[in-house]
Amino acid sequence: MTNLQTLIESKTNELKNEIISFIQQLVQTPSLANDEGSVQKIIFDKLQSLNLQSEAIPVKFEDIKDHPAFNDDGFSPDSRINVIGQWNTDQKGRSLILNGHVDVVPTGPEKLWNESPWSGAVKDDRIYGRGSCDMKAGLASAIFAIQVLKSIGFEPKGNIMIQSVIGEESGGCGTLTNIVKGYTGDAAVILEPTSLKLCPIQSGALTFRLTIPGKATHAAMRWDGVSAIEKFNMINQSIIELEKQRHSSFSVKYYESPERVAPINIGTIKGGEWHSTVPESVVVEGRFGVFPGESVSDARMAFSDHLKKVSNADSWLKENPLILEWFEGQFESGKTDVEHSIINNLKMAYEKVNNSSAKIEGVTYGSDLRLFTNHADIPAVLFGPGDVTLAHSANEYVEIEEVLTCIKTISNLIINWCEE
Repeated sequence: MTNLQTLIESKTNELKNEIISFIQQLVQTPSLANDEGSVQKIIFDKLQSLNLQSEAIPVKFEDIKDHPAFNDDGFSPDSRINVIGQWNTDQKGRSLILNGHVDVVPTGPEKLWNESPWSGAVKDDRIYGRGSCDMKAGLASAIFAIQVLKSIGFEPKGNIMIQSVIGEESGGCGTLTNIVKGYTGDAAVILEPTSLKLCPIQSGALTFRLTIPGKATHAAMRWDGVSAIEKFNMINQSIIELEKQRHSSFSVKYYESPERVAPINIGTIKGGEWHSTVPESVVVEGRFGVFPGESVSDARMAFSDHLKKVSNADSWLKENPLILEWFEGQFESGKTDVEHSIINNLKMAYEKVNNSSAKIEGVTYGSDLRLFTNHADIPAVLFGPGDVTLAHSANEYVEIEEVLTCIKTISNLIINWCEE
């Protein structure tokens, strides 16, 4: 173990209680979409305490609405902020962006949680609460990596930029704002929960709405009506088959399961007006998976063509076509070459800290990675503490040991990347 690595190990362990306390503070500060200001103030103050060049960046839809990657998430178009902290802006070596989002998804029924979703409780070496895993612990890991390096006297030859962004869960307006405003780097690490796997490939996800028509009549005479619920059931079964067909036609490396790359999911259903009336319409919303390397337009066309084919085979839907709409989050797929130097440097840093081989894997969800790779020409990789299967769930948590390992790994990455 090198002297620097020994110092990183020692200092990270020394800061353990402070790290836990900071993550708890972030979790205990609710930051649902459109309400991220309080937690961003905490982040801003923390970055200033580290003597980083800190800025609050207004997120204004007016600045980004004409960008091809813009998604109107339906929230405030002009009253939210990103926070940025930069270390050594005058240096000319390789630069690195450490990106994380503070917006979190709704908690769901609180009765499903053992404690308040905002408790930040620590039990069994885990921190619990909404956002603990996705992804406040990851963002904190990046911040504390800088704190560790500063405390041991390390000075990078290139700029290190913390980006605390909003709007990731609903389309990426925060990171897109940074890109449009010219905040750039030679590479980016997004501290999403990957269980410390290196994830340079992401599927895409397109939010859609289907409106299926029926014909209302009294339930006692249901044969004279057309149930939109029954029509949706037929369509839903066909969508399940479409998902299987699409997976059999794509060959994608680095995914744990070749049958689980670009899922199609129905998330909400609303149908009918009265229990004794044949339902005249059903509205469903969901997400359509996009394979790595597949364009958004091709994915949309594949779904549209499928729905037309199914509808044309049904006498009612052929004459009364359903309506397909695309709205809110339209996440492209994205990828960084697994042989890129940022991947190799992160791999080396991980293996130095853990004395074990790093695992490279693709992820099935959309993220801000595609904004860096597709629209800023910045190679990016997802890497952070936490199991993504716990994200968006009740009793969400992150393992403290993973957080500490992440801090040590990012610290070593900064040394590797910014010293060359």
